[in-house]
Amino acid sequence: MSEIKKVVLAYSGGLDTSVILKWLKETYACEVVTFTADLGQGEELEPARRKAEMAGVKQIFIEDLREDFVRDYVFPMFRANALYEGVYLLGTSIARPLIAKRQIEIAAETGADAVCHGATGKGNDQVRFELSYYALKPDIKVIAPWREWDLTSRTRLLEFAEKHQIPIAKDKRGEAPFSVDANLLHISAEGKVLEDPWVAPEEYVFSRTVAPEAAPNVPTMVEIDFEKGDPVAVDGEKLSPAALLTRLNELGGANGIGRLDLVENRFVGMKSRGVYETPGGTILLLAHRAMESITLDRGAAHLKDEMMPRYAELIYNGFWFSPEREMLQALIDRSQERVTGTVRLKLYKGNVIVEGRRSPHSLYSQAHVTFEEDSVYDQRDAQGFIKLNALRLRLLGRRDGR
Repeated sequence: MSEIKKVVLAYSGGLDTSVILKWLKETYACEVVTFTADLGQGEELEPARRKAEMAGVKQIFIEDLREDFVRDYVFPMFRANALYEGVYLLGTSIARPLIAKRQIEIAAETGADAVCHGATGKGNDQVRFELSYYALKPDIKVIAPWREWDLTSRTRLLEFAEKHQIPIAKDKRGEAPFSVDANLLHISAEGKVLEDPWVAPEEYVFSRTVAPEAAPNVPTMVEIDFEKGDPVAVDGEKLSPAALLTRLNELGGANGIGRLDLVENRFVGMKSRGVYETPGGTILLLAHRAMESITLDRGAAHLKDEMMPRYAELIYNGFWFSPEREMLQALIDRSQERVTGTVRLKLYKGNVIVEGRRSPHSLYSQAHVTFEEDSVYDQRDAQGFIKLNALRLRLLGRRDGR
């Protein structure tokens, strides 16, 4: 590590990465290249450029990756209906592989021999970043400051920032804010006032959704068109992946949809409490499942549901670039070839209610399912079906004297 000449830093311009930038120069006496990705976090990125310039950085990369993020990462994940531990839509997890991939590419472009991230030694992101780095460039050198330096607390980090005249952001109460991660799919909050899982989050924690109680008293109706498992239009308007998710975020946020207060099991072993807002993703999940309900065969749908927890866990744990995730993705994508059609939804005070679904590839047969007289189904066939399925149960019952 002492031979490092140039490092690509995943840089937000916030407190942690600003401190890391200064620390890298002091500790490794190396050139630092900064990379800031616009994944739809909703913040101006030019301040990050100015901060990097003030710190003497000569090579500054600021890139709009919103379309790449949604098209190549979010949508493939949503084809699987992925939920970690049954509820978490993986908003932070799915962003890390793209950031790591671009870091490795920039390292190659600039001749850097190392990459650096700002994830702590307690969390999942360190694993996600580094598994991606090593998968894409096995011999890359990785610097993880939180595992190396002696700034072992938020207080010491603030002291370092003050000593080196690094600007410290303040929240509305004049305090250093709790930890926030944001992109086009979600925004999360952890730490400080959220560390006690018994204490409910205050309303100021939320920024993308109104409280369900404050949402409109009149429901919002919306239609989403799908083609091969991916959403392509909202209310008949064709939209790019990023524009579509932005539109669903607006609709969901205005109706108080997508809030989640979760205590999750981190990959590193501890439990953590996070508060998440995923308005558009929550709508999309329900809509996609509704679309699949009439286009997927029962066996295919049930197999997908069986695989989903494993697929979600792979993403949560950082194995996006693993062969097993890619194998599962191929199977999932194969299942989506006829998941095409339209879903109609009602959005109302935190709820997403499916009201209709239609598809040119629908497997729903009203002729078969009707309660009225029909000419396509012989109800007497069910007798043999039941008896064959009951045979082993009857044999067991006789043996056991039931």
